[in-house]
Amino acid sequence: MSLPDGFRVRLAPRVRTVDQGRLLVGGSPLTAMRLSPRALALLAPQSVTVEDADSRHLAERLLATNLGLPDLDGVDPVPVAELTVIIPVRDRPEQLDQALGALAPLRCVVVDDASHAPAEVARVAARHGAQLVALTTNVGPAGARNAGLATVTTPYVAFVDSDVTVSAADLLRLTRHFADPAVALVGPRVGAVSRSARPRWFERYDAAASSLALGRTPGVVRPGAAVAWLPSACLVARAETLSEETCGFDETMRVGEDVDLVWRLVGAGHRVRYDPAVEAAHDARPTIRGWLGRKLVYGSGGAGLAARHGDRLAPAVLTPSYAAAGAALLLRRRWSLPLALALAAPGARGLARRLPAAVAARTAAQGLGWAVRQESALLLRHWWPLTALGLVGSRSVRRALGTALLVDLAVALAEHRDDPLDLPTLIAGRRLDDLAYGSGLWWGALRARSPRVLLPRRP
Repeated sequence: MSLPDGFRVRLAPRVRTVDQGRLLVGGSPLTAMRLSPRALALLAPQSVTVEDADSRHLAERLLATNLGLPDLDGVDPVPVAELTVIIPVRDRPEQLDQALGALAPLRCVVVDDASHAPAEVARVAARHGAQLVALTTNVGPAGARNAGLATVTTPYVAFVDSDVTVSAADLLRLTRHFADPAVALVGPRVGAVSRSARPRWFERYDAAASSLALGRTPGVVRPGAAVAWLPSACLVARAETLSEETCGFDETMRVGEDVDLVWRLVGAGHRVRYDPAVEAAHDARPTIRGWLGRKLVYGSGGAGLAARHGDRLAPAVLTPSYAAAGAALLLRRRWSLPLALALAAPGARGLARRLPAAVAARTAAQGLGWAVRQESALLLRHWWPLTALGLVGSRSVRRALGTALLVDLAVALAEHRDDPLDLPTLIAGRRLDDLAYGSGLWWGALRARSPRVLLPRRP
């Protein structure tokens, strides 16, 4: 599945060029790539066009490391007749009506997953000219999507949940990624939107910080990358790849089936892409119980994914030295900074042997900062039951928790600097989000009788 002649790859915006362009630093996971004179010549200016074996190899490496992005400006979407949309639904006819209204003129298949009022769903589907597949037994979203996939005869298929609104034009824009024959699946940014006339505070928070919105940075999706999975709320795929190689979604999974699909595709050698330039709108849940309940459900699926995919779902990735350095900084003692620098020094010296000194120092500092950020998340989100127990008798835990709260607030303010969220809403939403997800994570681990999903791993 090599890139075709004429395919163009440009450097990602945040990639730093060092040593007169001979060294590229960036991507995800963080990568340093030194270019040969031939590669440097092919990359001028800031992009490479595939025209021979050397340019193809360079383009492939840039895409694989997220140092490069596909340039799709001259690529046309697939024809309308080549894309079918699958919409799984259980009741919710009003939302289904809204979803179907945005998708004309695409062919749509509505899979009714044993609705309590199937006649309403059927009427909405008929009004929009959609094909209806009516299931008499509730099989869950994965099974419903597979039932729809079995009816598809077009080369490409999209999955859109009934509470998601995305236009036909935007779904077709995503199909441009299939100009790369290695791409099997692509997803947009799925942001939440409140449908309430007067959104309450948690609806405003969900609209700004939805669990399904995975940031604004495009790239290859895989474990360890900045975007490690895609939500099945809105996806576009090669129909043949899903049907023949993965057999679609795993119907035994009621949650986490989207993560599982992405990682199985990546494991089979396919490329999965995230394109936040295209956006889909997911309805925010109108009750606090529904909002927090969904967070708990997301967390509960972690143990099942860990059983299938090992430590890819680890809540943190840390070397022992950086883990100790991060913990020292969280404790905020007089000796914290000297000890953290001493622990990080061997890694910095190792980087300095391969990179220019300034780049090595900056990279080591970023690694230390990332360790503190990950450990703060462990205390507040993944391990909060242990943190709560430690607060009773440990001054060190209380001090570390205070630091973690400050770190998390700084991260939240940076992430949402352009969102119209007041500080109390941001803080309350973030804390409840963490408590609900962490509770689900522990509940799933207890049911599975395995702590694997709670354990950090080494890089």
